[in-house]
Amino acid sequence: MADQVLSSHEEGEIYQRQGFGKRSGLGRGPALVIVDLVNGFADPAAFGGGNIRGAIAETQGLLEFARSMSWPVAFTRIVFADDGSDANAFSRKVPWLLSLTEENPQSAVVRELAPLSGELVLRKRLPSAFAGTDLAAWLTRRNVDTLVVAGATTSGCVRATVVDAMGSGFLVVVAADCVGDRAEGPHRAGLFDIAQKYADLMNAQDIRKLLRSFEKRSAGGAND
Repeated sequence: MADQVLSSHEEGEIYQRQGFGKRSGLGRGPALVIVDLVNGFADPAAFGGGNIRGAIAETQGLLEFARSMSWPVAFTRIVFADDGSDANAFSRKVPWLLSLTEENPQSAVVRELAPLSGELVLRKRLPSAFAGTDLAAWLTRRNVDTLVVAGATTSGCVRATVVDAMGSGFLVVVAADCVGDRAEGPHRAGLFDIAQKYADLMNAQDIRKLLRSFEKRSAGGAND
C-alpha cells in the first residue's frame, strides 16, 4: 500500500535506505476513530471537495464492520462557540472554522455515518482528535491498543490525529480508502508521510479480513 503513494521511485529509495516505512503491526484491542466526516467536509462549497465523498462511502462498510465486532467507535467534530470566544491559532489561520458551531448542520456527522448510542462524539477545536480532548483516556479505559483511523482531511486532521495517537502509545492503521482530502496532492503526500513514519496503511477490505481472522485465532486460542 505504501508503494502506491510514493511521489517518485528515487524518493522512495531514500526513505527505504534510511529505514523508514516498516510495519508496526496490530495489538489486541482495536477501535475505530472517524475524524471530521461531517457535513461541512462533505460539501465542496464549504470545506470539502476532492475525494472526501468517496472516503465517506468506503467508511460506511468499515463502520458496520467495527460495530459488528463490538469495537469502541469514536467520532470527532470541529465545534467552536457561537460567539467565537474560544477562537484560537487554528481559527486564526482558517477563520471560516468559527462557523462550525454546535447547532450549525455543517458541523454534524454525515447522515451515512450517524453515531449510535454508546459511541463517543468528541468536540475539538484543533486538528488532532487528541488535542484538548479525553480521547486517550477513553480508549485506555476500554483496553484499546490499536486505532483504525478514517476521516478528513488526510493532510490535516487525520495526519495530526495519527501523529498524536502514536505519541500516546497506540499502534495505528490508516484505512487508506477511508480518508480523503480536498485536493489529490495533499492527500497523496499525507499518506506517504503517514506510511513512512507513523502508521500502517491498509484498504478497508484488507483491514476487515485481517482483523476478522485475528479475532478467530484469538477465540480459538481461548478455547484450547
